Amino acid sequence: MNVKIEESWKNILQAEFEKEYFSSLQQFVKSEYENYACFPQGKDIFAAFNYCSFDDLQVVIIGQDPYHDVGQANGLCFSVADGMKHPPSLVNIFKELHTDIEKPIPISGDLSNWAKQGVLLLNATLTVRAHEAGSHQKKGWETFTDAVIQQVSEQKENVVFLLWGKFAESKMKLINTKKHTVFTAPHPSPLGAWRGWFGSKHFSKTNDYLKSMGKPAISW
Repeated sequence: MNVKIEESWKNILQAEFEKEYFSSLQQFVKSEYENYACFPQGKDIFAAFNYCSFDDLQVVIIGQDPYHDVGQANGLCFSVADGMKHPPSLVNIFKELHTDIEKPIPISGDLSNWAKQGVLLLNATLTVRAHEAGSHQKKGWETFTDAVIQQVSEQKENVVFLLWGKFAESKMKLINTKKHTVFTAPHPSPLGAWRGWFGSKHFSKTNDYLKSMGKPAISW
C-alpha cells in the first residue's frame, strides 16, 4: 500500500506514517489486496484526504467501514461510486437532506462534491475484503483514523463534527468540545433512522454554525 495523500495531510500525519503499527498495517493491506478482492480501489484508499485538504476542512462526518460489495466504495464514508444504487443509509441521508433544506434527492450517490467543499468523509477503517464486513477492523486503521480526529481537534478551530450512531459517538472523547461543535444523532440506517435521525436537521444546523463563524455554508 503506497500512501498517496494530499500534501497538507502528509505534513500533519507524517509521525503516524513512521510508527511501527502503520508499517504492519501497510503490509497487511498490501497482502490483502494481492490475495483477495478488496475495496475501495487502491487509488481511492485515501480519497477522503485527497478530496478534502487539511487546510480546507470545515466538517467531519465519521463512518465505520467501507461498503463491501462490488463497485460501491469510493473512499468516502456513506458515499458510493457514481451510477451505483444508493445503499439504505444513504437513502435516509438524502431523505433528511430533502426535508431539512428542501434539496431534491440527488441522482448520484457520490459525495465527493461535499468533500471538495471541506467535508472530511472519514471511515474509521479505510479498507475491507469483498463481501466480508469488518474484515479489516482491528488491524491498525482505527489507530490511524483516531489520530486523524485528534489532529483535527488539536490543530483546527470551529470544526463541525457530525457523529451519527453509537460507533461515531464513541469518538467524542477524541474531540475538544470547547473549541469545536458536535452534533449527534442516531445512525441513518433503517434500524435507527426512526429514532431521531429524521428531523435531526444536521445539514441546516451545520450551515447555520459555519455562517455564524463567518465561513461559507456547505452546498449539500
